[in-house]
Amino acid sequence: MINRNHWLGVVSRSHVEIGVKGGFIQLNHGKKAPLQRFRAGDGLVIYSPRTSYPDGEPVQSFTAIGTVVSGDIYQVEVAPDFKPYRVNVQFSRCKEAPIKPLIESLSFIKSKTHWGAAFRFGQLKIPANDFALIAEVMGCMSLVENAL
Repeated sequence: MINRNHWLGVVSRSHVEIGVKGGFIQLNHGKKAPLQRFRAGDGLVIYSPRTSYPDGEPVQSFTAIGTVVSGDIYQVEVAPDFKPYRVNVQFSRCKEAPIKPLIESLSFIKSKTHWGAAFRFGQLKIPANDFALIAEVMGCMSLVENAL
């Protein structure tokens, strides 16, 4: 696919499970801005540092992977004081993959000793080769082929 980008989002596992079940993603506590970078066909992998935000047990794994459906952003009311923005994602069936065995191989992680710094903003664009490596380890071979 021409002009396909690959993204990584940082989301707790409990929120990933809700998004996968509903076929959507929301990032950075439901902010609109991170989603505006997505386009139809973009690849998206989710990294979960913890089971729940902010104090869940450590997970440190890639927990979901898929393709942005249309890139259309919409807002939902979860509670009167919480109306997050979302984008639909077609998630692939896959297994979780711990990050630690991949740190040395992932080019977007510049500091291999302080690797967590790469995730501090909640979203980042990653190279196709990194996306393909993660997809392969997660057992999503169709996404590997689409990335390269």
